[in-house]
Amino acid sequence: MHIEVLKSKIHRVGITEANLDYIGSITIDEDLMESVNIIENERVHIYNINNGNRFDTYVIKGLRGSGVIGINGAAARKVAVNDKIIIVSYASMDFEEAKNHKPLIVFPNESNKISK
Repeated sequence: MHIEVLKSKIHRVGITEANLDYIGSITIDEDLMESVNIIENERVHIYNINNGNRFDTYVIKGLRGSGVIGINGAAARKVAVNDKIIIVSYASMDFEEAKNHKPLIVFPNESNKISK
């Protein structure tokens, strides 16, 4: 049996841009992506803390160290700049393997940077 478990989570990160005129996706600072082992084109779920909207999309790399979190395309209507969101990805794995799995979770600061 396989189950889906939390793989990666970026908790309470701020939206820096919302671009309706882009083809879709979420732009994430490459430093944040690496910190939780999210890769370009990976499917992620977005949970908007400010308004309760929930949606999923795929990831594109943002400029490393920029703190960018950009919601693009139609999903830009579900957020506002400065909203706080949670970004998560899940992995499917064997039930026994899942018992020992530890997700990667980060809590960025107000500048969308990871405090060391």
